[in-house]
Amino acid sequence: MHNRQLAQTGHGVIDKTLTARRWWRDAVIYQVYVRSFLDSTGDGIGDLAGVRAGLPYLKKLGVDGIWLSPCYPSPQHDHGYDVADYCDVDPLFGDLAEFDLLMAAARRLGIKVLLDIVPNHCSSEHPWFREALASAPGSAARARFHFADGRGPDGAEPPNNWHAMFGGPAWTRVTEADGRPGQWYLHMFTPEQPDWNWRNPEVGAEFDRILRFWLDRGVDGFRIDVAAGLFKHPDLPDSPDPEADARTRDSVNPLAWNQPEVHDVWRHWRSVCDAYTERDGHDRLLVGEVSVPTAREHAQYVRSDELHQAFFFDLLGAPWNADAFRKVISEAMQDIAGTGSTVTWVLNNHDQVRTVTRYGEPATEGSGLGAARARAAALLMLALPGAAYIYQGEELGLPEVVDLPDDVLTDPIFRRTGSRARIRDGCRVPLPWSGQASPFGFTSGVEGAKPWLPQPDYFAEYATDRALADTRSFWHLYRDGLQLRAQLPQLGEGTLRWLDAAPGVLAFERGDGLVCAVNFGTAPTPAPVSGTPLLSSGPCHAGVLPGSTAAWWMSDGSTL
Repeated sequence: MHNRQLAQTGHGVIDKTLTARRWWRDAVIYQVYVRSFLDSTGDGIGDLAGVRAGLPYLKKLGVDGIWLSPCYPSPQHDHGYDVADYCDVDPLFGDLAEFDLLMAAARRLGIKVLLDIVPNHCSSEHPWFREALASAPGSAARARFHFADGRGPDGAEPPNNWHAMFGGPAWTRVTEADGRPGQWYLHMFTPEQPDWNWRNPEVGAEFDRILRFWLDRGVDGFRIDVAAGLFKHPDLPDSPDPEADARTRDSVNPLAWNQPEVHDVWRHWRSVCDAYTERDGHDRLLVGEVSVPTAREHAQYVRSDELHQAFFFDLLGAPWNADAFRKVISEAMQDIAGTGSTVTWVLNNHDQVRTVTRYGEPATEGSGLGAARARAAALLMLALPGAAYIYQGEELGLPEVVDLPDDVLTDPIFRRTGSRARIRDGCRVPLPWSGQASPFGFTSGVEGAKPWLPQPDYFAEYATDRALADTRSFWHLYRDGLQLRAQLPQLGEGTLRWLDAAPGVLAFERGDGLVCAVNFGTAPTPAPVSGTPLLSSGPCHAGVLPGSTAAWWMSDGSTL
């Protein structure tokens, strides 16, 4: 159970309404994985009408905005991250008219909308790539991508030794118009996702058009996929560790990622967004998926004239350990907040094992330890300075679905490697909304409708109708945390000060007297503040901080 008291405090209750400018600095954004959110048509795949139907639920939860996973026309080889047309909506999800209805409904509720944009690669079905395949080597059409002659006899070997992140070589050979084996093209993910050549000005000009198309339709910004990508080393040399990306499932190859020229793109995109802001005073947000080795390199992407924010994944990747969390948070505050941006915290997303499972331990399976730690981590994240992103189902405490049978898996990592290691289907299973059996209200009332990934029977315990009715649920913890975050001036944007604490306990103060403490151990310790907490992730009596628990207090003992 978490505790919440509703008396007014002498520190005041301030409704921190997000201003038109700078709304993003401490916003809480909910990631909507569209195909798994809510299905309005009964085909088993979530859609934009389903997202629109779910907006009141998200408003009640208290988020400031939503980020929509790609819903552009796509062959769906990588669930929409292989884009065939950047300026339309895939019929799976609706159409542009439905998108406009969603935008209007979100605007009425005061919910910002971010689109996922994919500038590093497109679909092999994109018209420009199809034109490139039909054109000759050296043509202008091929110059928009990375086409190169092979090495070895008859060019039968790839141009370099790079491997794709999803397994296998990063190059695929094409058959030329005369039927002979020809050049190779680069794809750092799957062969169905050829990489754009951003050294060709036509590519940048095309993405200018795409940005303006969606900004003119009213979107509040973009989540940028693979934001440290785009440029490759101009000579495309061999890598000393060609399988590093596939081994880590991360952007590790320094020849393929984090090239210096990428920063010019973000400066230009920032100028485009700033021009829209100057017209009406409403900030358009650019938040990047930036995976780089250090917080200092991360900070380069959020300088004042580049991206507004970039996801700080180090917190997501930190082990359940007080020292590890403190190190990650301290580095972020020092290097990223120092740029004038704010840190963008995240604990879950569509590519990672959910916290409930990630923080659990096999020897204690069924004990609830993973869930207790996930609840504590949520309160910690919501107490940190900056912005926070919540992945759908996180607010329900959904665990990873780890036992999906091989024949239903759709992740291209599995298709490419045959390995279940680090596959992502388990965090993408459609949400349970109501009822005791699949589809748990996810699909419409069409008889026999089945979700695109099967939901386990135990999802009944996590359905939203049950979560809303149970004040002890994850949902109420998130909702209460978001309410306090919106009301208390100590939370949101700002700084933090570390407090002395017992071993295994992380404690810090925000602003004028708001204290957050997390006990990473399993045994109770003395609380850093006397009195009953404002909010706690589990039962928490005055003077004691139980194991695997986080709590918020006012340091003078006042309550809210």
